Amino acid sequence: MSLSTPRSVRVRAPGKINVSLRVGPLRPDGYHAVTSVYLAVSLFEEVTATTAAEPGITVRVDAGGPLRIPAAGIPLGPDNLVARAAAALAGHAGVQDPAVDLVISKQVPVAGGMGGGSADAAAALLACNELWGTGLSAAELAALGSRLGADVPFALTGGAAVGLGIGDQLTPVAAAAPLHWVLVASKTGLSTPAVYGRLDTLRSETGAVPEEPQAADPAVLAALAAGNAAALASVIHNDLQAAALSLAPALNDVLQRGRELGALAGIVSGSGPTLAFLAADGASAARLETALRAEGHNALAVDGPAPGAEPAAPADNS
Repeated sequence: MSLSTPRSVRVRAPGKINVSLRVGPLRPDGYHAVTSVYLAVSLFEEVTATTAAEPGITVRVDAGGPLRIPAAGIPLGPDNLVARAAAALAGHAGVQDPAVDLVISKQVPVAGGMGGGSADAAAALLACNELWGTGLSAAELAALGSRLGADVPFALTGGAAVGLGIGDQLTPVAAAAPLHWVLVASKTGLSTPAVYGRLDTLRSETGAVPEEPQAADPAVLAALAAGNAAALASVIHNDLQAAALSLAPALNDVLQRGRELGALAGIVSGSGPTLAFLAADGASAARLETALRAEGHNALAVDGPAPGAEPAAPADNS
């Protein structure tokens, strides 16, 4: 190994909130077309990639963080998105017999609707790209990421963006002023396929015929661009919310309580069950976090937009 080759690289990538999510009908390929307005927030997954002594891709998890994320149930084998990301990069770049140990520092709720697994994959792609010196461009990493999951390209870019297709066709949008949120994590997760399946069932039962989503709501984009929390509160929307609440009805009470404690609005994040409460400003978010924690909720104040995947510390060249 040359002195210029890093032995260990640590990268962080953000979780996200869908401030607007419109879901089209079930497609023949089993997916749903969506129009999503993503906002990256200041809750980051971290992945440390370290050169291993023997060939192979190993994964470990360091759980906990401010939301006390448990490690139980997180797969550590080749099905983990981090392992798949490293293997995909090695295959694409021609890295023979990759030897890397990957450690995930979990901060984003598991199966929480915030794209934590996708953030892990994005961080792993960037970390291994640096560790192995493969030199892939941001566009090439995003293309690899889209094969791993619809949210991976956004975790690479961060900021705010409109996602079309299955959410991976990204167009960055303006969001210069910070918006302040309070997240409430649940003790158990929700399966994304199960939530989408429940949405299809609810639509079938009510006879609702969804339209193919086309473009993001201009009012949402204008509120994001202006950093106008009050305006955004009146237009945030999630087509998956009713399905998530039907699978986890206790969330209804938490949503109501957050609004009673001063949130401008509350929404299920993505497929849930994490809840995101929009606050008027940073001080309001801090007060709401304190009030929710006092009532026993696993709450954390965050803000967005946050940057995409980036080095979390200088590379170790020892």
